[in-house]
Amino acid sequence: MTRLYPALAGPRGTTALRIVAISAAAAMLAGCYTPREADNQYPQDYRLRHPITLKEGRQTVEVFLSRNRGGLTPSQRADVLAFAQAWKRQGSSGIVIDAPRGGATDRAAADSLREISSIFAASGIPRNGVYVRNYRPADSALASIKLNYSKLSAEAGPCGLWPDDLGPSSNNYNDNRNYWNLGCASQRNLAAMVTNPTDLVQPRGETPAYTAHRSVVLDKYRKGTNPSSTYEGYDKGKISDLGK
Repeated sequence: MTRLYPALAGPRGTTALRIVAISAAAAMLAGCYTPREADNQYPQDYRLRHPITLKEGRQTVEVFLSRNRGGLTPSQRADVLAFAQAWKRQGSSGIVIDAPRGGATDRAAADSLREISSIFAASGIPRNGVYVRNYRPADSALASIKLNYSKLSAEAGPCGLWPDDLGPSSNNYNDNRNYWNLGCASQRNLAAMVTNPTDLVQPRGETPAYTAHRSVVLDKYRKGTNPSSTYEGYDKGKISDLGK
């Protein structure tokens, strides 16, 4: 009978076969093993998963026109005034006004533009900071004057992404780690509520100290009296007896 592996015959051959079998089993196990960290490739800190970024946004106010009336309504005057004051605080570009032309509201648009210009002038907006351009409205019945300027805005998200299952079918959350969407809504709300987006990047400059109060405290300190402030009458309030 001819042996297929004559070189592995005998005790040495048996040992070699065992080594080959162990090596093959180790290779198979190594191919099936996946590190636990590979299941969670995204960072566990919600601020890194959903960072707040600063982008150039746009502030827009529309002044709707009517063919039978020129000028602004009281509510529209308030909107234009608020727009002008907001531009002074957060505007990073000039104001662009898109005015309709070539329809039934041309006269109303001209009257409204004059009133808008007067509100801007009263608010301290320079005339060279306002640029007016015309457009042809698709529907004259819905024509409007659009006021625009660029500003710095904070954004986060998008939220609502679920790349993995949260149920027992997924192996990503066996260690009680954060799921992907956790913290996205908080970051998005914070970005929407912040007044000055640059506060998320750097602190504001210090304002001068209140010298009047500081002088009073130092004078009390030199006299050896208690320099703390005294508030009187704050605990003498009376609960209303309405409804008794």
